[in-house]
Amino acid sequence: MFSARSDSQVKIAPSILSADFSRLGSQVQEAEQAGADWVHVDVMDGHFVPNITIGPLVVKALRPVTSLPLDVHLMIASPERYIEAFGQAGAGNITVHVETCPHLHRTLQQIRETGSGVGVTLNPATPLSMIEPILDQVDLVLIMSVNPGFGGQRLIPQALDKVRRLRAMIEDLDCPPVIEIDGGVNRSTIGDVVAAGADVLVMGSAIFGAAEGIGPALQALRELATKNRSA
Repeated sequence: MFSARSDSQVKIAPSILSADFSRLGSQVQEAEQAGADWVHVDVMDGHFVPNITIGPLVVKALRPVTSLPLDVHLMIASPERYIEAFGQAGAGNITVHVETCPHLHRTLQQIRETGSGVGVTLNPATPLSMIEPILDQVDLVLIMSVNPGFGGQRLIPQALDKVRRLRAMIEDLDCPPVIEIDGGVNRSTIGDVVAAGADVLVMGSAIFGAAEGIGPALQALRELATKNRSA
């Protein structure tokens, strides 16, 4: 069973939403060789968010391509209908939106039964109080720093305070979840994001869309993350 729980090192999770899908396998391998920690997989259904992306078959196709955990983020309505399929496809983590789960405890238990790491996420306008009762039942909490649906958006500054407040909420837990952030993380914002307390940084265009290439971009981001973690 894969566990999302982290050590002190900031993890970088390139998002394939910004990858070249005609070369998806090779681009994921290039990111792994450059030192990526996870591969972030954005799943969108055109209902919960205004975009459609991929399903379990792409996760299954990626599984033999990389040894990295596949960090599957379900931006979909009724995620309980597809959790088993993504687990069987090889998801390392499965993260669901609290906004789509009227029976959140049950859905989280369903993820746990697949053997995947258990994640829950919040849209920018959703308060942390929505997940306070289940913080001891999850491996990761994903803070959305943009409104989900499209890559390349600018980080919403209020998300940083949300990360700080979440860090304070979990500090007394025996096994605190890692804090992941997704949206607008790049060279300009990474320092503030890490300083706020994020453990895992999801980045798409800052890695796959970088003019200098995946490897040099990831290396530069790693250096900035490490510098600000130790500052």
